[in-house]
Amino acid sequence: MKRMIIFCMLFFCSSMVLTAASPRTAKYKQILKTIEQLETMVKDKDAEFLHTPENTVEGCLYTAVTCFKKGIQKLKPVSSQENTKFKKAIRLMNKFTYGDPGEQCESTCESYEKKTPKEFLRGFANLMQMVSRVDSSWVLPDILQTITDIFILHPY
Repeated sequence: MKRMIIFCMLFFCSSMVLTAASPRTAKYKQILKTIEQLETMVKDKDAEFLHTPENTVEGCLYTAVTCFKKGIQKLKPVSSQENTKFKKAIRLMNKFTYGDPGEQCESTCESYEKKTPKEFLRGFANLMQMVSRVDSSWVLPDILQTITDIFILHPY
């Protein structure tokens, strides 16, 4: 009976942890929202084409994020009326960091194909979704391992 109560408590706590958004997940959602806002404000016609990482493998996420952060600096607003909001969005993007340098990738920013600013931002949004999935995928195995360890250490 004790084991069943402990299991139910752990299951309940685990489900609460899984449904609660981590600060990192919230940050990724904020970045995605900012990218969507930038898509409406960015100058796409007669604009400089930007190196856009695509099909990034998991070990090269840091390099791809760095490439996108460099490219963000080259974006221009579509009109001067959008300038204040545009600059605020760019500042927010500059604060974003992806903390896992991982492996050194063979590809450099310049090796990627150049695309329009809007395609560049869509590529960045896709990368952020990938980064978010990679980071959140570690939560469940950690919780399950903890539950398993508790049952092994405390056989009632």
